[in-house]
Amino acid sequence: MRPFTPTGNKPAAARDAKAKVWLHRAVSVLLAAAWAWMLAANCLTFNLPGKPGWLEALLLLLATIGTVTALTRQLPLQNVLLAAGIISLLGGAAQALGAATGIPFGPFLFGGEAGSRLFKTLPWPIPLIWVVVILNSRGVARLILRPWRKTRSYGLWLIGLTALLTGSFGFALDPFATRVKHYWLWLPTKFPVSWQGAPLVNFLSWGAVALLILAFVTPALINKNPTRISPDYHPLAVWLGAVLWFGTACAQHGIWPAVVLDGTVAVVVAAFAIRGARW
Repeated sequence: MRPFTPTGNKPAAARDAKAKVWLHRAVSVLLAAAWAWMLAANCLTFNLPGKPGWLEALLLLLATIGTVTALTRQLPLQNVLLAAGIISLLGGAAQALGAATGIPFGPFLFGGEAGSRLFKTLPWPIPLIWVVVILNSRGVARLILRPWRKTRSYGLWLIGLTALLTGSFGFALDPFATRVKHYWLWLPTKFPVSWQGAPLVNFLSWGAVALLILAFVTPALINKNPTRISPDYHPLAVWLGAVLWFGTACAQHGIWPAVVLDGTVAVVVAAFAIRGARW
């Protein structure tokens, strides 16, 4: 008699993996279509039908779902949801604290265009923005650091570079959010240097909050059963797509310093990420 081998779960696991791939592809197609529509609206300056802001909200929701589904191809779903939950909680708490006290980002107020408030304080998109920014910045950092993924200090470099990319994303986001969409408003400060009205401490705080968040979520994002897989370009596509969106919107409103910065950041990040991925 031949020994029993537990192969019954293999077809189910294969079907589950295939379903994750197809779900991610479907969400990615919808995200790309919504992004192209928004980009066309920015470039061709036509008004979108329906209530203002609905396409931006749809883009954020699709970006969040696409980010989660991309990670579930490498990690268990419960790990990804745990990480997303911690990021949204800590990132949202930091922004709510900032709106109430001016710490750590500097004094600002949320505008009505930012969306309905959670607990009458925090606009609902803010926690999702943190999820998209942190997880995709980490994905881009993994591409950049791919040649050094087997070194002992790789984990520390990954955390540090993720925080740097998060702060860089903040530089691109802020002029779009404040001067184009009026999601929040910066109040006068004593800081002598600012970027498009935002104190520089804001962007340092983005990186610092990212470091704090990563200290909690990194264990959930470590693949306990690593296998050699091809580079995942989804985080880079989301990261660059957002920066390009911000840049085109700023160009439409004549905010050219922001356009130059967005283009420079996009080119540098894309060059290093593609070089690392091809290693």
